[in-house]
Amino acid sequence: MLYEYIHNARTPEQIDDRFWSINLEQVYATILYYLHNKEAVHKYMTNWIEYGERMREEQEKNPPPVIQRLRKLREKYGDNIDLLIAEHRAQYQVAEEREEYRTDEPDQVSP
Repeated sequence: MLYEYIHNARTPEQIDDRFWSINLEQVYATILYYLHNKEAVHKYMTNWIEYGERMREEQEKNPPPVIQRLRKLREKYGDNIDLLIAEHRAQYQVAEEREEYRTDEPDQVSP
């Protein structure tokens, strides 16, 4: 919320409209706290932003398996989501066709 106020020059009313979980009184209280504790808040926010940047860099170097898989799919299909869907549907249809169902046994229904 303070980031919106400080870095994006949002008014308290704009912030209140943007964040449904806080009310206008809480926005003003937070801004008042910030105005009385600028140095500490700036230090905290600087640390928070730097931490976020470090974590993004670390995740970029060592992405989780799901991100690696998504990147491989992007390399293979680009923005052609229709081709991706068509190939996956074809794979599932082939898998379903391979399954054998026994139809010679009567249905068993509980009395």
